[in-house]
Amino acid sequence: MSDKARIMIVEDDPDLSELLQNFFTVQGYEVLSAAWGEEGVRLTREHSPDLVVLDIRLPDIDGYEVCRRIRTNRRTQDIPVIFLTEKRDRVDKLAGLELGVVDYITKPFDIQELRLRVRNVLRRAEQAPLTNRVTNLPEGSLVEEKVNGLLLSEQPWALLAVEVRGLDGFRETYGFVNADDVLRAVTLMINNALRESGSDGDFVGHLQENEFVILTDQTKSPTLQQRIETRIQQSMEYFYPMKDREKMHLPETKGHLRLIVTPLNSAEANLFDFAGLRAELDKRRTEQA
Repeated sequence: MSDKARIMIVEDDPDLSELLQNFFTVQGYEVLSAAWGEEGVRLTREHSPDLVVLDIRLPDIDGYEVCRRIRTNRRTQDIPVIFLTEKRDRVDKLAGLELGVVDYITKPFDIQELRLRVRNVLRRAEQAPLTNRVTNLPEGSLVEEKVNGLLLSEQPWALLAVEVRGLDGFRETYGFVNADDVLRAVTLMINNALRESGSDGDFVGHLQENEFVILTDQTKSPTLQQRIETRIQQSMEYFYPMKDREKMHLPETKGHLRLIVTPLNSAEANLFDFAGLRAELDKRRTEQA
């Protein structure tokens, strides 16, 4: 790693916290620390560390809630978390794994073992492929490069931005597993629509976690948009538990999902780069609201 990796330690035992801070500083890391869960959430959002080492038992909110808030914030949702705890029960480990915790170390622990686990987690994060962890679709720089190449070409193009709005609230209400299932289901329906009505050269990826981008032919775009909107809207109620399906049409309900598809093509938009595309999509959504 060319720059210092930043580690956030959330631990209320002052002696252990100081030991970890000093140890990892000597190892060449930049270290932040917090003794309270709320403080840990705030500092993680402010400083975007590369890794969070998190105790489960804290004086205010517990480590599960800290991790939950990290995962439901768009800026911090992909930061790897290692639980550091005295809890050894299988149910506690399963709860951590459901929240996306990458490792689970029980006290007392070997400091050298912790060092190696931290190093390995950071290496995996650095070498991770640029694909979404849930859908396996391209994201990040892969999508940006694809879009920029299309915009700079002289070929006519069409684009569909498919946004599942409200996913963060849905995740808070129904959990990570159900929110991931929504993304997988939407991905499946988009791929099916592309297979039935698209072209061989079509591309689909993520602009962000809850927003897909489809690059296609101008002649195919209207039919694809209709198929995608119809299929997802027809399936939307099945994303919710049976008891809540009547409330899915109420926008004020926490966890309410809304599908927004924004079409764009080279005949109506003179764009030259990815940043310009994002600005144009935001503008059009504001006009639609």
